[in-house]
Amino acid sequence: MRPNILVVDDEKNAREGLRAALEDKYEVYVAADGAQAMNILESERIDLMLSDLKMPGEDGLRLIERALELPHRPVCLLMTAYGSVETAVEAMKKGATDYLAKPLNLDEVELIVAHHLKARRLESENQELRRKVAEREGLGEIIGRSPAIVEVLDVVRQVAPSRATVLIQGESGTGKELVARALHNLSPRREAPMVTVHCAALSPQLLESELFGHERGAFTGAVERRIGRFEAADGGTIFLDEIGEIDPATQVKVLRVLGERSFERVGSTKTIHVDVRLVAATNKDLRRLVDEGKFRDDLFFRLNVVPIRMPPLRERPEDIPLLVRAFLAEFNRENGANVRGFSREATERMLAYGWPGNVRELRTAVEHAVVLCRGEEAGLRELPAAVRGAGAPGEGRSAGGEELSWADSEKRLIVKALEQTGGNRAEAARRMGMSRRTLHRKLHQYGLVGAAGPRRDEGRS
Repeated sequence: MRPNILVVDDEKNAREGLRAALEDKYEVYVAADGAQAMNILESERIDLMLSDLKMPGEDGLRLIERALELPHRPVCLLMTAYGSVETAVEAMKKGATDYLAKPLNLDEVELIVAHHLKARRLESENQELRRKVAEREGLGEIIGRSPAIVEVLDVVRQVAPSRATVLIQGESGTGKELVARALHNLSPRREAPMVTVHCAALSPQLLESELFGHERGAFTGAVERRIGRFEAADGGTIFLDEIGEIDPATQVKVLRVLGERSFERVGSTKTIHVDVRLVAATNKDLRRLVDEGKFRDDLFFRLNVVPIRMPPLRERPEDIPLLVRAFLAEFNRENGANVRGFSREATERMLAYGWPGNVRELRTAVEHAVVLCRGEEAGLRELPAAVRGAGAPGEGRSAGGEELSWADSEKRLIVKALEQTGGNRAEAARRMGMSRRTLHRKLHQYGLVGAAGPRRDEGRS
């Protein structure tokens, strides 16, 4: 699409002359005064505005100020026959990008307009590139392609730019802190601090001091003033992990921060104002705690503006191969090892195990195997005893409860991926962490070509 340019000049010949000079390359709008110009700016997406300085009503400097308050800020160039250093400086202070003296040289105007539009395009492209890099870095630690994780990532992308409070719920070890970090890294606050507080690790008195700080002498042992975590996170994000563990008195103070964005340090009457985005996490059922009178209902509703549920690993077994691959790479680097994978028996056991400790337990199991492995392939003996010797609920067992073989487990995962993607083999292969060609071969190997439904590949295998 061609860029949109707005020419604002009370002299008809001047604005029509600029229209004629620029309309071969651009969509050109014209206005005779500031009021007409604002109507166009508010209804059209203007990329660059050329405005005269002296006009009836508001002048060009005021028009530039108003234009730059709009959601889509145009590049603003000021034109005037009253050239002076003072006017140029004032124009730049108001936000003008450049300054043109009348009478205008139309060839020069064309060059200047092209230069500034090119700079604007490059700036937009750089911003988009930075956004994509930030998203990739922010979400990179959350590994998985299962529908449950894809849904979590979609919510994170959508809510991260806002200042809404987020409550992340899920079992221990599911990756709640990774989601909190992604919310911060994808937000406009990413250059400011993200401060984490593990609420369950502190007594009520220590937690209050940790969150809000204290003055010297506020209590026994308070030998100097201390800045609290809310104050340290000003402008950024504070992550309260296991928020279900905080005591009623501290709940009241957290509620006040959410409502009024202010608090007092322990032992002080001075009110401190902060701009903090709060993300909380818990492995407890906060609604049940509210019903039992152990958690304030008003605080729960303040926290639960955007709820995110982290699924346990047993609900997304198709992510296990991806997680194992990532953890193998990590621990090979850390230990100078070269473990390329797991034997079929070990992989079968990992798919069959229930992982009560979720991703954290899987990560520990892979580290255990890398440290003990003597060759390039880890086997059953390198797995932790709990994984090596226990059965598995879920994907690793048949309906009757007997353990499935490696082939049966893989076959069931493939069928499930095809069902979830509506028969789209390209998407199913992506979710399984394999190439489309490998999936095609396995469909024939397991006799699933007919069961997979009509072929709906994206691209060629």
